[in-house]
Amino acid sequence: MEDATNSVREVILKEVPDWDSEVTVSARFKAFSGQRSDWEPRYQFWKNLIIKIVRHLGIFIIRPSVVRNVWFNQGGLVPLCIDHVLVEMYNSGDLLCSSDLIDPKSGQLTQLFHKVRHLLPLSKPAFPSEDEFIVSSVLQEKSDEVVKLISEDHWTSSCIITMSKFQVICGGPKQASVILSHLFKCGRAKYVAIRRNDLIEGVKVSLSSKTISGATSSDYDILHLTWTAEKLQLQIDMIDQLCNKSKTSALASLKSGNKVSARRHARELKLSSERREKCDVLLRRVEEVLRAIADAEDSKEVFEAIKSGTKAMKDKMITIEEVQQCLDDLDETITSQKQVEKVLGSAPPYYEDFDEDIEDELDKLMEESRNTSADGAAREDETSSGTAESLSNTLSALKLADNDVTVKEPTEVSNVSKVLELAPS
Repeated sequence: MEDATNSVREVILKEVPDWDSEVTVSARFKAFSGQRSDWEPRYQFWKNLIIKIVRHLGIFIIRPSVVRNVWFNQGGLVPLCIDHVLVEMYNSGDLLCSSDLIDPKSGQLTQLFHKVRHLLPLSKPAFPSEDEFIVSSVLQEKSDEVVKLISEDHWTSSCIITMSKFQVICGGPKQASVILSHLFKCGRAKYVAIRRNDLIEGVKVSLSSKTISGATSSDYDILHLTWTAEKLQLQIDMIDQLCNKSKTSALASLKSGNKVSARRHARELKLSSERREKCDVLLRRVEEVLRAIADAEDSKEVFEAIKSGTKAMKDKMITIEEVQQCLDDLDETITSQKQVEKVLGSAPPYYEDFDEDIEDELDKLMEESRNTSADGAAREDETSSGTAESLSNTLSALKLADNDVTVKEPTEVSNVSKVLELAPS
Protein backbone atom coordinates (compact mmCIF):
# COMPACT_ATOMS: atom_id res chain seq x y z
CA MET A 1 0.00 0.00 0.00
CA GLU A 2 2.86 2.35 0.83
CA ASP A 3 4.54 1.67 -2.53
CA ALA A 4 1.30 2.49 -4.33
CA THR A 5 0.98 5.72 -2.35
CA ASN A 6 4.52 6.75 -3.25
CA SER A 7 3.88 5.91 -6.89
CA VAL A 8 0.73 8.04 -6.87
CA ARG A 9 2.63 10.96 -5.37
CA GLU A 10 5.29 10.66 -8.10
CA VAL A 11 2.61 10.93 -10.78
CA ILE A 12 0.96 13.89 -9.05
CA LEU A 13 4.22 15.82 -8.70
CA LYS A 14 5.08 15.09 -12.32
CA GLU A 15 1.71 16.23 -13.65
CA VAL A 16 1.15 19.05 -11.13
CA PRO A 17 4.46 20.72 -10.21
CA ASP A 18 2.76 23.21 -7.84
CA TRP A 19 0.86 20.47 -5.97
CA ASP A 20 2.35 21.45 -2.57
CA SER A 21 1.62 25.15 -2.99
CA GLU A 22 -0.73 26.32 -0.21
CA VAL A 23 -2.39 28.87 -2.48
CA THR A 24 -3.28 26.39 -5.21
CA VAL A 25 -4.28 23.68 -2.71
CA SER A 26 -6.98 25.84 -1.15
CA ALA A 27 -8.31 26.74 -4.59
CA ARG A 28 -8.31 23.18 -5.93
CA PHE A 29 -9.64 21.43 -2.82
CA LYS A 30 -12.74 23.56 -2.22
CA ALA A 31 -16.17 22.24 -3.14
CA PHE A 32 -17.89 22.98 -6.43
CA SER A 33 -20.41 25.79 -6.36
CA GLY A 34 -22.34 27.93 -8.78
CA GLN A 35 -22.93 27.09 -12.44
CA ARG A 36 -21.15 24.20 -14.14
CA SER A 37 -19.15 26.65 -16.24
CA ASP A 38 -17.66 28.00 -12.99
CA TRP A 39 -16.17 24.67 -11.86
CA GLU A 40 -15.78 22.87 -15.21
CA PRO A 41 -11.98 23.54 -15.47
CA ARG A 42 -11.41 22.11 -11.97
CA TYR A 43 -13.57 19.09 -12.78
CA GLN A 44 -11.51 18.37 -15.91
CA PHE A 45 -8.33 18.77 -13.85
CA TRP A 46 -9.39 16.15 -11.27
CA LYS A 47 -10.84 13.76 -13.83
CA ASN A 48 -7.71 13.76 -16.01
CA LEU A 49 -5.48 13.38 -12.94
CA ILE A 50 -7.45 10.35 -11.71
CA ILE A 51 -7.24 8.64 -15.12
CA LYS A 52 -3.49 9.30 -15.37
CA ILE A 53 -2.90 7.80 -11.93
CA VAL A 54 -4.99 4.74 -12.81
CA ARG A 55 -2.99 4.18 -15.98
CA HIS A 56 0.29 4.61 -14.12
CA LEU A 57 -0.69 2.04 -11.47
CA GLY A 58 -1.81 -0.44 -14.14
CA ILE A 59 -5.27 -0.83 -12.63
CA PHE A 60 -8.80 -0.02 -13.77
CA ILE A 61 -10.79 -0.65 -10.56
CA ILE A 62 -10.76 2.18 -8.00
CA ARG A 63 -12.26 2.74 -4.56
CA PRO A 64 -13.63 6.25 -3.87
CA SER A 65 -12.45 6.06 -0.25
CA VAL A 66 -8.88 5.38 -1.40
CA VAL A 67 -9.02 8.13 -4.01
CA ARG A 68 -10.29 10.62 -1.46
CA ASN A 69 -8.34 9.70 1.68
CA VAL A 70 -5.10 8.22 0.30
CA TRP A 71 -4.31 9.50 -3.17
CA PHE A 72 -5.17 13.15 -2.57
CA ASN A 73 -4.61 13.44 1.17
CA GLN A 74 -2.57 16.58 1.72
CA GLY A 75 -1.47 16.48 5.36
CA GLY A 76 -4.96 15.54 6.57
CA LEU A 77 -6.68 17.83 4.09
CA VAL A 78 -8.75 16.05 1.41
CA PRO A 79 -10.49 17.54 -1.65
CA LEU A 80 -14.06 18.54 -0.77
CA CYS A 81 -15.00 18.31 -4.45
CA ILE A 82 -13.76 14.76 -5.11
CA ASP A 83 -17.13 13.08 -4.48
CA HIS A 84 -18.75 15.50 -6.91
CA VAL A 85 -16.03 14.69 -9.47
CA LEU A 86 -16.72 10.94 -9.16
CA VAL A 87 -20.46 11.52 -9.53
CA GLU A 88 -19.95 13.51 -12.72
CA MET A 89 -17.55 10.86 -14.06
CA TYR A 90 -20.15 8.16 -13.39
CA ASN A 91 -22.99 10.13 -14.99
CA SER A 92 -20.86 10.79 -18.11
CA GLY A 93 -19.84 7.13 -18.47
CA ASP A 94 -16.21 7.55 -17.45
CA LEU A 95 -16.90 5.33 -14.43
CA LEU A 96 -18.87 2.09 -14.27
CA CYS A 97 -20.11 0.01 -11.38
CA SER A 98 -20.50 -3.76 -11.21
CA SER A 99 -24.26 -3.54 -11.78
CA ASP A 100 -23.58 -1.91 -15.17
CA LEU A 101 -21.75 -5.04 -16.37
CA ILE A 102 -23.35 -8.11 -17.88
CA ASP A 103 -22.48 -11.43 -16.27
CA PRO A 104 -21.45 -13.76 -19.13
CA LYS A 105 -22.14 -16.78 -16.90
CA SER A 106 -25.83 -15.86 -16.51
CA GLY A 107 -28.57 -17.23 -18.72
CA GLN A 108 -29.90 -15.58 -21.85
CA LEU A 109 -33.07 -14.42 -20.07
CA THR A 110 -31.06 -12.66 -17.37
CA GLN A 111 -28.83 -11.03 -19.97
CA LEU A 112 -31.86 -9.84 -21.94
CA PHE A 113 -33.45 -8.41 -18.79
CA HIS A 114 -30.20 -6.58 -18.00
CA LYS A 115 -30.09 -5.00 -21.47
CA VAL A 116 -33.73 -3.93 -21.32
CA ARG A 117 -33.32 -2.47 -17.81
CA HIS A 118 -30.39 -0.32 -18.92
CA LEU A 119 -32.25 0.87 -22.02
CA LEU A 120 -35.13 2.26 -19.96
CA PRO A 121 -34.99 5.96 -19.04
CA LEU A 122 -33.96 6.84 -15.50
CA SER A 123 -32.76 3.28 -14.95
CA LYS A 124 -29.36 4.54 -13.81
CA PRO A 125 -29.15 5.75 -10.21
CA ALA A 126 -27.63 9.15 -9.46
CA PHE A 127 -24.62 7.49 -7.83
CA PRO A 128 -24.44 3.88 -6.60
CA SER A 129 -23.51 3.16 -3.02
CA GLU A 130 -20.82 0.67 -4.09
CA ASP A 131 -17.25 1.24 -2.99
CA GLU A 132 -15.61 0.00 -6.21
CA PHE A 133 -15.82 1.56 -9.65
CA ILE A 134 -14.29 0.81 -13.04
CA VAL A 135 -12.58 3.39 -15.23
CA SER A 136 -14.15 2.62 -18.61
CA SER A 137 -11.41 4.03 -20.86
CA VAL A 138 -8.66 2.11 -19.05
CA LEU A 139 -10.83 -1.03 -19.07
CA GLN A 140 -11.00 -0.80 -22.86
CA GLU A 141 -7.21 -0.46 -23.09
CA LYS A 142 -6.63 -3.40 -20.74
CA SER A 143 -9.09 -5.58 -22.67
CA ASP A 144 -7.28 -4.86 -25.94
CA GLU A 145 -3.98 -5.70 -24.26
CA VAL A 146 -5.35 -9.04 -23.01
CA VAL A 147 -6.59 -10.00 -26.48
CA LYS A 148 -3.19 -9.06 -27.93
CA LEU A 149 -1.37 -11.26 -25.39
CA ILE A 150 -3.66 -14.20 -26.17
CA SER A 151 -3.18 -13.77 -29.93
CA GLU A 152 0.60 -14.13 -29.54
CA ASP A 153 0.11 -17.86 -28.79
CA HIS A 154 -2.57 -18.51 -31.42
CA TRP A 155 -2.73 -17.92 -35.17
CA THR A 156 -6.44 -18.59 -35.75
CA SER A 157 -9.22 -16.00 -35.74
CA SER A 158 -10.53 -17.30 -32.40
CA CYS A 159 -9.30 -19.56 -29.62
CA ILE A 160 -10.36 -21.38 -26.46
CA ILE A 161 -8.44 -20.92 -23.22
CA THR A 162 -9.16 -22.11 -19.69
CA MET A 163 -10.52 -19.71 -17.10
CA SER A 164 -7.44 -20.19 -14.91
CA LYS A 165 -5.13 -19.08 -17.73
CA PHE A 166 -7.43 -16.17 -18.58
CA GLN A 167 -7.31 -15.03 -14.95
CA VAL A 168 -3.51 -15.16 -14.95
CA ILE A 169 -3.36 -13.03 -18.12
CA CYS A 170 -5.84 -10.50 -16.70
CA GLY A 171 -4.05 -10.20 -13.36
CA GLY A 172 -6.54 -11.94 -11.07
CA PRO A 173 -10.09 -13.35 -10.78
CA LYS A 174 -11.72 -9.94 -10.15
CA GLN A 175 -9.97 -8.27 -13.09
CA ALA A 176 -10.73 -11.30 -15.29
CA SER A 177 -14.43 -11.10 -14.44
CA VAL A 178 -14.63 -7.41 -15.41
CA ILE A 179 -12.61 -7.85 -18.62
CA LEU A 180 -14.66 -10.89 -19.64
CA SER A 181 -17.87 -8.93 -19.09
CA HIS A 182 -16.55 -6.07 -21.24
CA LEU A 183 -15.39 -8.39 -24.04
CA PHE A 184 -18.73 -10.22 -23.87
CA LYS A 185 -20.60 -6.92 -24.22
CA CYS A 186 -18.45 -6.05 -27.27
CA GLY A 187 -19.12 -9.47 -28.82
CA ARG A 188 -15.47 -10.53 -28.61
CA ALA A 189 -15.68 -13.27 -25.96
CA LYS A 190 -18.04 -15.93 -24.61
CA TYR A 191 -18.06 -17.96 -21.43
CA VAL A 192 -17.76 -21.73 -22.00
CA ALA A 193 -18.24 -24.39 -19.31
CA ILE A 194 -18.28 -28.18 -19.13
CA ARG A 195 -20.22 -29.55 -16.16
CA ARG A 196 -19.04 -33.10 -15.52
CA ASN A 197 -17.33 -34.51 -12.45
CA ASP A 198 -15.27 -31.31 -12.33
CA LEU A 199 -16.49 -27.93 -13.52
CA ILE A 200 -14.27 -26.95 -16.43
CA GLU A 201 -14.53 -23.24 -17.25
CA GLY A 202 -13.08 -21.49 -20.25
CA VAL A 203 -13.34 -18.46 -22.50
CA LYS A 204 -13.76 -18.33 -26.27
CA VAL A 205 -12.02 -15.18 -27.51
CA SER A 206 -12.16 -13.52 -30.91
CA LEU A 207 -8.67 -12.51 -32.02
CA SER A 208 -9.94 -10.47 -34.96
CA SER A 209 -12.45 -7.67 -35.38
CA LYS A 210 -15.23 -10.19 -36.11
CA THR A 211 -17.96 -10.95 -33.59
CA ILE A 212 -17.38 -14.23 -31.79
CA SER A 213 -19.65 -17.11 -32.73
CA GLY A 214 -21.42 -19.40 -30.30
CA ALA A 215 -19.64 -22.35 -28.72
CA THR A 216 -19.68 -25.55 -30.80
CA SER A 217 -19.08 -29.18 -29.85
CA SER A 218 -15.53 -28.80 -31.15
CA ASP A 219 -15.00 -25.84 -28.80
CA TYR A 220 -16.01 -27.97 -25.81
CA ASP A 221 -13.61 -30.72 -26.91
CA ILE A 222 -10.78 -28.21 -27.25
CA LEU A 223 -11.55 -26.80 -23.80
CA HIS A 224 -11.47 -30.27 -22.27
CA LEU A 225 -8.18 -31.11 -23.98
CA THR A 226 -6.61 -27.77 -23.02
CA TRP A 227 -7.71 -28.20 -19.41
CA THR A 228 -6.26 -31.73 -19.42
CA ALA A 229 -2.95 -30.48 -20.82
CA GLU A 230 -2.67 -27.78 -18.14
CA LYS A 231 -3.53 -30.30 -15.41
CA LEU A 232 -0.87 -32.70 -16.69
CA GLN A 233 1.69 -29.89 -16.76
CA LEU A 234 0.88 -29.02 -13.14
CA GLN A 235 1.28 -32.68 -12.22
CA ILE A 236 4.67 -32.78 -13.94
CA ASP A 237 5.80 -29.68 -12.06
CA MET A 238 4.79 -31.24 -8.74
CA ILE A 239 6.62 -34.48 -9.61
CA ASP A 240 9.75 -32.48 -10.51
CA GLN A 241 9.67 -30.90 -7.07
CA LEU A 242 9.33 -34.33 -5.43
CA CYS A 243 12.21 -35.67 -7.53
CA ASN A 244 14.47 -32.81 -6.48
CA LYS A 245 13.51 -33.31 -2.85
CA SER A 246 14.11 -37.10 -2.98
CA LYS A 247 17.43 -36.61 -4.75
CA THR A 248 18.62 -34.08 -2.18
CA SER A 249 17.53 -36.32 0.71
CA ALA A 250 19.21 -39.39 -0.82
CA LEU A 251 22.53 -37.53 -1.21
CA ALA A 252 22.32 -36.22 2.36
CA SER A 253 21.66 -39.73 3.65
CA LEU A 254 24.65 -41.13 1.75
CA LYS A 255 26.92 -38.45 3.17
CA SER A 256 25.73 -39.25 6.70
CA GLY A 257 26.23 -42.99 6.15
CA ASN A 258 22.53 -43.89 6.48
CA LYS A 259 22.19 -46.33 3.57
CA VAL A 260 18.69 -47.48 4.55
CA SER A 261 17.33 -43.95 4.29
CA ALA A 262 19.30 -43.38 1.10
CA ARG A 263 17.72 -46.49 -0.50
CA ARG A 264 14.25 -45.34 0.52
CA HIS A 265 14.75 -41.89 -1.03
CA ALA A 266 16.28 -43.48 -4.14
CA ARG A 267 13.20 -45.70 -4.47
CA GLU A 268 10.91 -42.66 -4.17
CA LEU A 269 13.01 -40.89 -6.82
CA LYS A 270 12.65 -43.83 -9.20
CA LEU A 271 8.87 -44.06 -8.72
CA SER A 272 8.49 -40.31 -9.19
CA SER A 273 10.56 -40.44 -12.39
CA GLU A 274 8.35 -43.23 -13.76
CA ARG A 275 5.19 -41.25 -12.98
CA ARG A 276 6.71 -38.19 -14.62
CA GLU A 277 7.49 -40.12 -17.80
CA LYS A 278 3.90 -41.39 -18.02
CA CYS A 279 2.49 -37.88 -17.53
CA ASP A 280 4.92 -36.51 -20.10
CA VAL A 281 3.82 -39.09 -22.69
CA LEU A 282 0.15 -38.24 -22.10
CA LEU A 283 0.90 -34.52 -22.30
CA ARG A 284 2.65 -34.91 -25.65
CA ARG A 285 -0.32 -36.88 -27.02
CA VAL A 286 -2.79 -34.24 -25.91
CA GLU A 287 -0.66 -31.46 -27.38
CA GLU A 288 -0.43 -33.34 -30.69
CA VAL A 289 -4.22 -33.59 -30.82
CA LEU A 290 -4.56 -29.87 -30.07
CA ARG A 291 -2.06 -29.02 -32.81
CA ALA A 292 -3.95 -31.23 -35.27
CA ILE A 293 -7.22 -29.47 -34.38
CA ALA A 294 -5.58 -26.04 -34.75
CA ASP A 295 -4.16 -27.02 -38.15
CA ALA A 296 -7.58 -28.27 -39.22
CA GLU A 297 -9.20 -25.00 -38.11
CA ASP A 298 -6.55 -23.04 -40.01
CA SER A 299 -7.08 -25.14 -43.12
CA LYS A 300 -10.82 -24.63 -42.77
CA GLU A 301 -10.39 -20.86 -42.74
CA VAL A 302 -8.15 -21.04 -45.80
CA PHE A 303 -10.74 -23.19 -47.54
CA GLU A 304 -13.51 -20.76 -46.64
CA ALA A 305 -11.41 -17.88 -48.00
CA ILE A 306 -10.80 -19.76 -51.27
CA LYS A 307 -14.48 -20.63 -51.45
CA SER A 308 -15.46 -16.98 -50.96
CA GLY A 309 -12.96 -15.90 -53.60
CA THR A 310 -14.29 -18.45 -56.07
CA LYS A 311 -17.86 -17.29 -55.45
CA ALA A 312 -16.86 -13.66 -55.96
CA MET A 313 -15.14 -14.54 -59.27
CA LYS A 314 -18.25 -16.34 -60.43
CA ASP A 315 -20.44 -13.41 -59.43
CA LYS A 316 -18.18 -11.03 -61.39
CA MET A 317 -17.99 -13.44 -64.36
CA ILE A 318 -14.22 -13.86 -63.95
CA THR A 319 -12.58 -17.22 -64.64
CA ILE A 320 -9.41 -18.68 -63.19
CA GLU A 321 -7.79 -18.45 -66.64
CA GLU A 322 -8.49 -14.72 -66.82
CA VAL A 323 -7.00 -14.17 -63.39
CA GLN A 324 -3.89 -16.15 -64.39
CA GLN A 325 -3.64 -14.18 -67.61
CA CYS A 326 -3.75 -10.93 -65.63
CA LEU A 327 -0.97 -12.21 -63.40
CA ASP A 328 1.11 -13.22 -66.41
CA ASP A 329 0.58 -9.80 -68.01
CA LEU A 330 1.62 -8.17 -64.78
CA ASP A 331 4.81 -10.24 -64.67
CA GLU A 332 5.61 -9.27 -68.27
CA THR A 333 5.00 -5.60 -67.46
CA ILE A 334 7.33 -5.76 -64.47
CA THR A 335 10.01 -7.51 -66.55
CA SER A 336 9.70 -4.93 -69.34
CA GLN A 337 9.94 -2.11 -66.83
CA LYS A 338 13.12 -3.59 -65.39
CA GLN A 339 14.61 -3.89 -68.93
CA VAL A 340 13.72 -0.26 -69.65
CA GLU A 341 15.35 0.87 -66.42
CA LYS A 342 18.44 -1.17 -67.28
CA VAL A 343 18.73 0.34 -70.75
CA LEU A 344 18.11 3.87 -69.49
CA GLY A 345 20.76 3.36 -66.85
CA SER A 346 23.38 2.24 -69.40
CA ALA A 347 22.45 4.77 -72.16
CA PRO A 348 25.44 6.56 -73.85
CA PRO A 349 26.07 10.31 -73.29
CA TYR A 350 24.62 11.32 -76.65
CA TYR A 351 21.25 10.03 -75.46
CA GLU A 352 20.84 13.50 -73.98
CA ASP A 353 20.88 14.88 -77.56
CA PHE A 354 17.98 12.60 -78.33
CA ASP A 355 16.15 14.04 -75.29
CA GLU A 356 16.81 17.51 -76.70
CA ASP A 357 15.27 16.46 -80.02
CA ILE A 358 12.20 15.28 -78.19
CA GLU A 359 12.05 18.61 -76.34
CA ASP A 360 12.28 20.47 -79.69
CA GLU A 361 9.47 18.36 -81.08
CA LEU A 362 7.37 19.14 -78.01
CA ASP A 363 8.09 22.88 -78.46
CA LYS A 364 6.91 22.67 -82.07
CA LEU A 365 3.73 20.91 -81.07
CA MET A 366 3.06 23.49 -78.36
CA GLU A 367 3.67 26.31 -80.88
CA GLU A 368 1.19 24.75 -83.29
CA SER A 369 -1.31 24.53 -80.46
CA ARG A 370 -0.90 28.23 -79.65
CA ASN A 371 -1.30 29.24 -83.33
CA THR A 372 -4.59 27.42 -83.61
CA SER A 373 -6.05 28.78 -80.36
CA ALA A 374 -7.61 31.79 -82.18
CA ASP A 375 -9.95 29.54 -84.21
CA GLY A 376 -12.36 29.14 -81.30
CA ALA A 377 -13.03 26.82 -78.41
CA ALA A 378 -14.12 23.88 -80.59
CA ARG A 379 -11.01 24.12 -82.76
CA GLU A 380 -8.82 24.36 -79.65
CA ASP A 381 -10.23 21.13 -78.24
CA GLU A 382 -9.68 19.31 -81.53
CA THR A 383 -6.08 20.52 -81.84
CA SER A 384 -5.25 19.62 -78.24
CA SER A 385 -6.61 16.13 -78.80
CA GLY A 386 -4.48 15.71 -81.95
CA THR A 387 -1.43 17.05 -80.14
CA ALA A 388 -1.81 14.60 -77.28
CA GLU A 389 -2.36 11.74 -79.75
CA SER A 390 0.73 12.73 -81.74
CA LEU A 391 2.84 12.84 -78.62
CA SER A 392 1.53 9.48 -77.41
CA ASN A 393 2.23 7.81 -80.76
CA THR A 394 5.69 9.36 -80.96
CA LEU A 395 6.66 8.10 -77.51
CA SER A 396 5.13 4.65 -78.04
CA ALA A 397 7.28 4.23 -81.18
CA LEU A 398 10.42 4.04 -79.07
CA LYS A 399 11.79 0.50 -79.12
CA LEU A 400 14.63 -0.25 -76.79
CA ALA A 401 16.81 -3.29 -77.51
CA ASP A 402 19.80 -4.71 -75.62
CA ASN A 403 22.42 -2.80 -77.70
CA ASP A 404 20.51 -0.16 -79.72
CA VAL A 405 17.66 2.32 -79.41
CA THR A 406 15.49 2.97 -82.53
CA VAL A 407 12.81 5.55 -83.15
CA LYS A 408 10.50 4.76 -86.07
CA GLU A 409 8.12 7.12 -87.77
CA PRO A 410 4.53 6.08 -87.17
CA THR A 411 2.30 6.32 -90.25
CA GLU A 412 -0.40 8.23 -88.35
CA VAL A 413 1.89 11.08 -87.19
CA SER A 414 2.49 13.93 -89.64
CA ASN A 415 4.77 15.93 -87.32
CA VAL A 416 7.69 13.43 -87.45
CA SER A 417 9.10 13.21 -91.02
CA LYS A 418 12.02 10.83 -90.70
CA VAL A 419 13.29 7.82 -88.87
CA LEU A 420 16.05 8.26 -86.25
CA GLU A 421 18.27 5.32 -85.65
CA LEU A 422 20.51 5.55 -82.66
CA ALA A 423 23.17 2.98 -81.84
CA PRO A 424 26.00 3.18 -79.33
CA SER A 425 29.38 3.85 -80.88
